[in-house]
Amino acid sequence: MEHPPPGPNQTRKLSAMHQSLSPNALIHRHSKRIHFPSHARKVFDESPHSQKLTVCYHALVSGYTRNYQFVTGYELFSRMRLLGVRVDAVTMLGLIPGCTDHGQLKFAESLHCFVVKCGLDNDFCVANCLLTMYVRCGSKEVARKFFDFMTNKELATWNAMISGYAMEALELYKEFESSGLDANPITLVGVLSPRAHLGARIGIDLEKKIQNSSFKHNIFLNNALINMYARCVNLTKAQEIFYSMVEKNLVSWTAIMGGYGMHGEGETAVRLFDEMIRSNIRPDGPVFVSVLSACSHAGLSETGLDYFDSMQMKYGLKPGAEHYSCVVDLLGRAGRLDDAQKIIKTMPMEPDGALEPTNIGYYVLLSNLYTEVNNTEGVLRIQVMMREKRLKKDPGYSYVEHKGKTHLFVTGDHNHPQTDEIYAMLNRLDDLINVSSGTMAHSERLAIAFALLITEVGKILW
Repeated sequence: MEHPPPGPNQTRKLSAMHQSLSPNALIHRHSKRIHFPSHARKVFDESPHSQKLTVCYHALVSGYTRNYQFVTGYELFSRMRLLGVRVDAVTMLGLIPGCTDHGQLKFAESLHCFVVKCGLDNDFCVANCLLTMYVRCGSKEVARKFFDFMTNKELATWNAMISGYAMEALELYKEFESSGLDANPITLVGVLSPRAHLGARIGIDLEKKIQNSSFKHNIFLNNALINMYARCVNLTKAQEIFYSMVEKNLVSWTAIMGGYGMHGEGETAVRLFDEMIRSNIRPDGPVFVSVLSACSHAGLSETGLDYFDSMQMKYGLKPGAEHYSCVVDLLGRAGRLDDAQKIIKTMPMEPDGALEPTNIGYYVLLSNLYTEVNNTEGVLRIQVMMREKRLKKDPGYSYVEHKGKTHLFVTGDHNHPQTDEIYAMLNRLDDLINVSSGTMAHSERLAIAFALLITEVGKILW
């Protein structure tokens, strides 16, 4: 990312600093400032002495990494090794956090190998940094193996694992509780993540734990609780937490609006959006996704289109693919397929089938729109496009909580220990209503069948 050169006042200040500080101190100072890695590098390149000092490389490498210039940081790290400058734990702590992309696993492994070769793998901070790197690179298997191998697990170690996991977060949290360590807000936000599959009772237990702690007013935790209760269809509790918050930020408003929107209460989401504007909170892209989606699910097509227009005209926000997706969905649900296709053809990003060439969600969205208006030809055309591009929809899931354990089901699942009993229950249900379930059982039906198996007669299913 390019930054503008310093203005006259900045130049005079920089000149004064150059006269009063040593090159090493200047490099360290500039590298920590978000817009000045280039100034630090200029001082470094002009000082032959600095180019032999490990501490100067520390400052520059970490400065580049913090400023999202990882490649430049790594190039300097390579130069450091080529010149024989000593590499230590601080060097690696400055470099490793820049390796975060899912496509960088092989590179991540090479950094790990280098750490072991240098004998730095026993350093606790470096080990935690490597663990976080694997989690962020999307390699859960490698991260778990590395985590299990670690002899010294402190709170930061557990937080890195819990925050990086989805379905396994709850199981990891149970392991964490047996470790004797006390959770902090980062731990609990990871457990309450939208990707973690919590049952209602477990969520309530976590909320009680939070309310009895010193961080009950933590804004990030309260935002996570709102999301959790929205997923558990307890919108009353979600709103109770929202209005009890001492401080609310844009994420708080986005979470509560998204909760009402996902359950078809678009009018409430719209009312909350207007309330947010009256509170002098300026909307951003994600909050518009929430309110547009809410309008779509509630059939508020004209209101949604007004919000979409206001993004650019009133707030100067450039709509992204996710906003166009909401508008296409909104128009399709209103039966306005011609208008939806016009949006797809005229939007500023390259359309292919729907919005993004490899985004399976948009193809499924278009297929659903065609299905709603009984356009069989359109559905078949989308299916052919998906096959040609070798796209496959990720399976959805349903879950049932029983005795503190979450049981997950996907369509056609045969992995559960009670599979035979579950399918027998499905057959009994089909016989009761005289229908055939076909060859593939949906995840919801499997979950319901299992819930009936484990629930006593007369008890209410959670």
